Amino acid sequence: MAEKRRDKDQRLEQAKDLSSWSQWRQSTRRTLRRLKEDGFEMLSNLELWRGDIHVIEGMFGTGILSYFSFLRFLVLLNFIMFLLMFGFVMLPIITAPHASGNTTFNHVDGLPCLFQILKGFLEQTYLFYGYYKVENIHFPKFTYNLPLAYLLVTIAYLFLSLIWIVKRSATGFKRKLVQDEDRFQSFCNKIFAGWDFCIVNDSAARLKRSSLLYELKTDLEEERIKQKIADRTRKEKCRIYVIRLILNLFVIAVLAACFYSIYIATNFSQKAQMTKVNFILDLIYEYLPSIVITLANFITPLIFSLIIQFEDYSPCWESRVGQEMYKLMIFDFIIIGAVTVFVEFPRKLIVDYCDCGLAKWWGQQEFAIPQNVLEIVYGQTICWIGTFYCPLLPAICTIKYFIIFYIKKVTLVNNCRPATRPFRASSSNFFFLAVLLIGLALACVPVTIGIAQISCSQACGPFVNYTTSWEVLPRTVSQLPAGARMFLLAISSEAFAVSLFVITCLAMFYVIALAGAHKQVINQLREQLVMVSSYSNQSTWLHNSILYSSFIGLSCRDRIIFLTRKKSIS
Repeated sequence: MAEKRRDKDQRLEQAKDLSSWSQWRQSTRRTLRRLKEDGFEMLSNLELWRGDIHVIEGMFGTGILSYFSFLRFLVLLNFIMFLLMFGFVMLPIITAPHASGNTTFNHVDGLPCLFQILKGFLEQTYLFYGYYKVENIHFPKFTYNLPLAYLLVTIAYLFLSLIWIVKRSATGFKRKLVQDEDRFQSFCNKIFAGWDFCIVNDSAARLKRSSLLYELKTDLEEERIKQKIADRTRKEKCRIYVIRLILNLFVIAVLAACFYSIYIATNFSQKAQMTKVNFILDLIYEYLPSIVITLANFITPLIFSLIIQFEDYSPCWESRVGQEMYKLMIFDFIIIGAVTVFVEFPRKLIVDYCDCGLAKWWGQQEFAIPQNVLEIVYGQTICWIGTFYCPLLPAICTIKYFIIFYIKKVTLVNNCRPATRPFRASSSNFFFLAVLLIGLALACVPVTIGIAQISCSQACGPFVNYTTSWEVLPRTVSQLPAGARMFLLAISSEAFAVSLFVITCLAMFYVIALAGAHKQVINQLREQLVMVSSYSNQSTWLHNSILYSSFIGLSCRDRIIFLTRKKSIS
């Protein structure tokens, strides 16, 4: 503290020699910096679920924390997707003086009303594609092209999802590039420099202590697994590879059976809906594909978890697709809640209050991170596919994930014990985003085919006057001025696409080479750091620091030449 006061007095003495203009600039710069720090601190305090996530981190470590952070990211992503659909598709219809969709439906009272709500009552509302049977919305001073806005918003939310996921993945990859090498250094950092001495609260101190202990357990468990893998004999490796091959064939067979069951259920449901029997059977037939899909999603993870221990009748088909995505979303949420209430809580009570051998063998459950991540990735993939056909699906998904956060938090705190095999946050975050990126790629395939190739329904929706949804884009471009039309046609040509692909590949190769060069420099600096700590050779450390500073200023080509020469000299 005395040293800080001396530094402050020294700065004040130096400031007296400056002119009034320089003193004002320094004072303004300090004030702006303080305002910026206060603003960032205020924004961090407004972060969604900040306190809950800190509690989870302290009790269960950074691996479980990464799941809940991933869930928060999906809530924000779906909320922004909803704002895009609401602002550019729904709001113009709501505020337009004479615009309206297909709003006619038959009112039914009693028990059949519930059936209509589940089956088709919402079809003629803002929820589904079929309601938006409006081509142009005429405002007093301009005309709003709703089909074009609908198509562009779909492209925008898919592109936004891609950019956001890639950006978060790149952040995790850069952190992993620096921190992924030396485990001994990780132990030292956590033991000697892991404590936050700004903590003055007993509760925060306990959470920080628990978090550090869990991270140390994670490091020790990873070291144990690596040592176990390194000690395997050739016979053990062959045995493991054979077991993995057999189990993978079994997994493929289970997945094929699930797909075949979904196919049979869909065909049977479509044929059964042609004849009306009674309310209960009609409801079962209507929801039979969704029930089969949900059961497959519930049963197959249980089978795989055991394995791991060893290794169109409607004229508006778009609304029909939207209804199916809506059903899948609702059923997925119901299953998650039902499993929590009717499986996880009873298991906790049985294990705590029953002394029989079966209950002890069953034991308290762990929070299965991979299974829970696949659940929300599955729901997000449904949201990406269904948003084009059900514009309010992102809002439903936002509410669903918001509730799931508290469901999972309650079951984690009350029903689960810490995992026997801890997960590292850096690798978990990258893995979650990679799986989500695969889900986005899979979702883009049916959406792209539905927009570009499948003929639009002529009975509903904003594209009733177009052959396909994509047709609205070239028709709008043809109405633009000649200069803008030529520019858009040029950037959409095959020559431009090939050129862009080549440039993208070159940029990718540059980034890969740059990452490899940085990794080599990081390894060399680590080696020099070990030498300095062993021999106290300060001049060598200073020399390599100067080399690294000059290395950062070089181009990619010069960096590769520099490393090649240095390797040949050594």
